[in-house]
Amino acid sequence: MESTRRTIAQLLADRWDDHRPGLWFEEQALTHHEVAAGAAARAALLADLLPPDAAPHLGVLLDNTPEFPLWLSAAALAGAAVAGINPTRRGPELARDILHAECRSLITEQTHLPLLDGLELPGVRILVTGTQAYADLLAPYAGAEPDPARATPADRLLLYFTSGSTGAPKAAICSQGRLAAAGRALVDRFGVRPDDVHYICMPMFHGNAVIADWAPALTAGAGIALRRRFSASAFLDDVRAYGATYFTYVGRAVQYVLATEPRPDDRDNPLRMGFGTEAGAVDAAAFEERFGVRLVEGYGSSEGGAAIQRTPGAPPGAIGRAAPGDDLAVVDPETRKECPPALLGEDGRLLNGTEAIGELVNRGPNPFEGYWRNPAADAARRHDGWYWTGDLFYRDTGGFLYFAGRTDDSLRVDSENLAAAVIENILARYEGAEAVAVYAVPDPVAGDQVMATVAGTFDPCDFARFLLDQPDLGTKMAPRFIRVVPSMPVTATNKIQRATLRREGFRCPDPVWWRPPGKWAYRKFSAVDLARLVIEYRARGREELLTR
Repeated sequence: MESTRRTIAQLLADRWDDHRPGLWFEEQALTHHEVAAGAAARAALLADLLPPDAAPHLGVLLDNTPEFPLWLSAAALAGAAVAGINPTRRGPELARDILHAECRSLITEQTHLPLLDGLELPGVRILVTGTQAYADLLAPYAGAEPDPARATPADRLLLYFTSGSTGAPKAAICSQGRLAAAGRALVDRFGVRPDDVHYICMPMFHGNAVIADWAPALTAGAGIALRRRFSASAFLDDVRAYGATYFTYVGRAVQYVLATEPRPDDRDNPLRMGFGTEAGAVDAAAFEERFGVRLVEGYGSSEGGAAIQRTPGAPPGAIGRAAPGDDLAVVDPETRKECPPALLGEDGRLLNGTEAIGELVNRGPNPFEGYWRNPAADAARRHDGWYWTGDLFYRDTGGFLYFAGRTDDSLRVDSENLAAAVIENILARYEGAEAVAVYAVPDPVAGDQVMATVAGTFDPCDFARFLLDQPDLGTKMAPRFIRVVPSMPVTATNKIQRATLRREGFRCPDPVWWRPPGKWAYRKFSAVDLARLVIEYRARGREELLTR
């Protein structure tokens, strides 16, 4: 029942009088008790800071310093909510996030103060950590003790923003009860112990670090070690220095670690496992081979609406089956009917992508709690009685689910529906590719053409031969255009900025190679080629599609 669900406030209060080391950051170490005491002092201050007639929301614009989990804990004790503010946002967009979340106070640090210069933030009080004024403000509350009595499972605790790749970021809501339940589920699933140390290197303004790393550590009474910002070169040194046993990752983080120079003692580390998404089967295997650490890949809608658990014995490329309690289906968004099972060739190639690929929906109960002040986004996620993930999947005859990209990552080439993620998995085998992104560019006549961005080394002749050797590369999957970049553009959470790549298309500042119609060989895409192609688009009334 709701009344019996644990709160984050209660989990924090459980650490009072626990004098084991609980938080490490650079040269600093705090016990669990000191963390609880620091959170209690900030909760008492917060109770005086927040106006009674406003939403109890606190903005946190910080790197992964101890102040971030301290203010998360303080908000839990005070029955308030933290809005994690992305420090890679700038100007009016940054102000928009702070004001949209209705933050009456903003906690930041001196290194981020220049981001706030010139911003119109009416009614927002700014507190700068590490200053004498900040210490003086906290001093009267130093004797406070954690009191979880005012918190309820239904209290909002997090407002975490989506990446905003297709519009203004949306602030997803997470309550204390949901976060506590997520922490408990991960503790039970992975056997998290009180003597574990969770290495938090993903940004805490993002849901991954808080939900999948901090919450299970708090639930189990484990310690946390903070890295101010993710660093691939410092990863292994940090893990050893802190005795870290668990970490989470998103986006390209695993690839960045693998790109560091191998060392003979790479396998000499205390890690038991890593948990995350988007590493891919090839890189997960390479990580385990090099570091002796198992990566558990999963899928979870960041808003909490659907989850897929990695299933032992899953076929290559499959994520797994639906988590217990989820009624997941792959649905045609237009007909609202379930898509037929995927037919896979002996080589694993999807043979009926047009029919089998659809949007993943959860038709059962789910913990999605909505977006803050965004009814249109709520309606896009919840309609027809289902939760719509916005992700493309297909399901084989054994019930295993395969990720096929975002709904805006689908391509239609010569009347056949293709999935960007399927093509990316094939192109990732190319020896020179450190990272690959696949997306659609408009065809001059109808539908789309396949374009790929490759980070790493690229030889057009070798690449063409590589494509011919891939048994599962369908005839319509070979990229028409290849953009070669020194490094892949990513968001603050290491996710590829596909929207930017798609918008720039083949009219971009980087070198582009292309395969003219009817040819398999690639050659440099020249200014003359571009001019001729634009004329072709214009002649068919499709030139405006190049800027979408």
